[in-house]
Amino acid sequence: MQKVVAVLGGGIGGLSACHHLSKSPNVSKIVLLEGSGRCGGWLSSIRRDDGAVFEQGPRGVRPAGAVGRNTLDMVSELGLESELLPVTSDHVASQNRFLYVKGQLHKMPSGLGGVLRTIPPFSRPIIQSVLKELVISKGTEEDESVHAFVSRRLGSELADIAIDCLCRGVFAGDSRQLSVRSCFPPLYEAEQARGSIVLGMLMGSGAGPKVVPSGLAKRASKESWTQWSLKRGMQTLPEALEDSLRRRDGVELHHHAKVKRLNVDSTGWEIKLDDGTSLKADHVISTLPASALASVLPPAAQALSEQLRSIASVNVALVNLEYEGFILPVTGFGHLVPSTEDAGVLGVVYDSVPFPEHNRSGGATTRLTVMMGGAWFEQTFGSPDLVTEQTLLDRAVQSVNSHLSVTSQPVWSCVALLKNCIPQYHLGHWKRLEKMRQYISNHNLALTLAGASYDGVSVNDVIFSGRTAAEGLVGKI
Repeated sequence: MQKVVAVLGGGIGGLSACHHLSKSPNVSKIVLLEGSGRCGGWLSSIRRDDGAVFEQGPRGVRPAGAVGRNTLDMVSELGLESELLPVTSDHVASQNRFLYVKGQLHKMPSGLGGVLRTIPPFSRPIIQSVLKELVISKGTEEDESVHAFVSRRLGSELADIAIDCLCRGVFAGDSRQLSVRSCFPPLYEAEQARGSIVLGMLMGSGAGPKVVPSGLAKRASKESWTQWSLKRGMQTLPEALEDSLRRRDGVELHHHAKVKRLNVDSTGWEIKLDDGTSLKADHVISTLPASALASVLPPAAQALSEQLRSIASVNVALVNLEYEGFILPVTGFGHLVPSTEDAGVLGVVYDSVPFPEHNRSGGATTRLTVMMGGAWFEQTFGSPDLVTEQTLLDRAVQSVNSHLSVTSQPVWSCVALLKNCIPQYHLGHWKRLEKMRQYISNHNLALTLAGASYDGVSVNDVIFSGRTAAEGLVGKI
């Protein structure tokens, strides 16, 4: 039977779900409902007339793993290959990543030398922690915080500095609250399968999803890319998806179509919109944030709504800065800041190093992005509804001055406050997901959960969740 499928949310996850659904003969109509005036969600690029590009969301995508291949396959299908800006493993942005600890920048250990020698800010060679890890017995907990897991297996110093920074960089979150099982499944699975992270990484710890690599994904592997962007910024990807969907029969895309209420009966869903109109669908794929879905579900599904509401998310302030000339004391991808050093500033990305193509034409400049807040937003800046752009800008510029010994002032800046942009997979997240999906199955709800709230927050994870949602409905595409 052919189905009418409504996809809620026009971010990259919703667009991906539509893209995959539109390839199936089992769907008669796809309706994408996006509440704002544009699709693309957090993928948002500023394109200036002088050629400069600044990202107000994710700024580069990793090509690694099945989900990385899946995204490159989509890029290839959309005909965006000529737009790609790859960064290879021998590039300075791949080689050099820094930590700002005790008022100083330290290059992250890399290569064999970095593992065998003592490299500040660490007090002993990393190889010692690695060798000790091999003999530490397997944990007994069903779930554990990332910090507790790494402390137990690799020692508290790596947990306090490196892992604290990593969780701030990826999730804008607190490693002491985040779940290792949900945030870093390969680490959890390595310990489960092999009793050791190191052995799990060396020997493999189970089969992940299978994705057949396109020619482009094979090229990325052969040339050993570590990340990539697009010439006109990451926003190009959702724009290309939207263009491609608009050209297909049986696909409707609606902006300014905010869902007010979902009602369900034996014939399917009735979706009421804010503007008073309503439509019918046989199946709903929701890529809305969990809390947004919770607020539109019917009262009868209160148990599901409560589970959805328990998935927290954080606010991140993102400040793009542009300076005249080349002002960096070091070159690399950027630096992260542990929470003990400065809770409010998560890190600084040296955008001009990996992607000089995004600099303006004519005259050398340095583009930086300062990321602030996250799980520490309220304690640092107070309410996100009351903080001023000037406060955020001042704090960002001050951080660049002190961390990078920059004395000049930026010649251009832009402040974006991304509210509730990164879901936080706190302890027990896997259990909540299990309960929600069990509820949906027990009540025969024609509803699929996809998007960043559930199975991964990266661009790749969200795109893959859209594909998984579509395939769960119409079979492998």
